[in-house]
Amino acid sequence: MPKVSEITIPVPNDPTGEGMPVTLYRPDQGMGAGIVLVQEIFGRSDYMRSRANDLAELGYHVVLPQVYWRIGADTIPEDTPDALQIAMGHAQQVDWDAAISDLRTAITWLRADPDSEHAVALMGFCFGGGLAFATLQGARGAEHADALVSYYGSALPSLVDGATVHAASLHHFGASDAFIPAEAVAHIREVVEADGAEFHLWDDANHAFDNPSPELGFHDPRASRAAWEVTVDWLAEHHPV
Repeated sequence: MPKVSEITIPVPNDPTGEGMPVTLYRPDQGMGAGIVLVQEIFGRSDYMRSRANDLAELGYHVVLPQVYWRIGADTIPEDTPDALQIAMGHAQQVDWDAAISDLRTAITWLRADPDSEHAVALMGFCFGGGLAFATLQGARGAEHADALVSYYGSALPSLVDGATVHAASLHHFGASDAFIPAEAVAHIREVVEADGAEFHLWDDANHAFDNPSPELGFHDPRASRAAWEVTVDWLAEHHPV
């Protein structure tokens, strides 16, 4: 079982003076590569914590930042009344530049960690998939991750024509995404594949197909399972433990 702890990481322009809260997952086997996992709009939910645990069981040291910490929020359980509207409201309050800075600090912190072997990847889902992509646009030195995995990054339509992400990357989208038009997904695919990324479009899958919450109604067990198998194999090749 991975060891889980709640810690804080010092960040620039900290309004609290206490650091950014993160959940740290340590694998059983000691040293291994690192992954900064970027949350969905529902925050550090049970689902995100489950995925962090899955990655730690593979041998990765995982940092799950509380992206909403600057607005005084964290998790919105998916079974909360109006959960999606509340979560979207939180996401809209996020200072994008500050969040990017926070994630770059998390990458730098994990890269300096003696147990993570100095290799760090970013993985994000939905809101986090777009934020992870933006974090690597223009990043330099220790702030730049070595690899990126993005699941249906919701901000990618407005980001993909900007600066190139210079890292091995993997993208997953559902062919029946209700939030990102098929034309936008096709353009994302064209751009990222031209930059050398691997792209998978899952038939009949909706947005957030990996999230198992029954309240959301987006889960596609087949696509979720197949995409995760692809992700595990891709990480083994491009960001090995």
